[in-house]
Amino acid sequence: MEKMFTGFANSIARATGRPLTFVICCIAIVGWASSGPFFGFSDTWQLVVNTSTTIITFLMVFLIQNTQNRDGAAIQAKLDELLRAVSDARNDFIGIEHLTETELAEILLGVEREAYSEVDADPEGRKKIELLRTSFGRLSRTRQTT
Repeated sequence: MEKMFTGFANSIARATGRPLTFVICCIAIVGWASSGPFFGFSDTWQLVVNTSTTIITFLMVFLIQNTQNRDGAAIQAKLDELLRAVSDARNDFIGIEHLTETELAEILLGVEREAYSEVDADPEGRKKIELLRTSFGRLSRTRQTT
């Protein structure tokens, strides 16, 4: 069952991500809107598009989430393998995606401190680190407000 669902989810995700699918949806909406005068812009006419889009959106959320979960897990496995294979890498970073946001922020600060100490003599390297820190700060503030 899982293999069948995975294949189905991948097929739907691929199909819905194509420009042609978007164009078909636009044509369907234009067709629905232009049929309004024929149906007298009735409540039933409006209900058709509202119900259809709600059902499609509801189902798509689960398919997209399934696809993203698998993609994320695959990327994590690949990164973990790279960490394991690189002799200078710290293996204690393997699996940190399971930590809380606070624990991850602490690790990030520690890595940044190490990077600062390594680039203190290099002004260009310090500028790059500052740019990354500023970008991460903006991202964190954005997440907190949403």
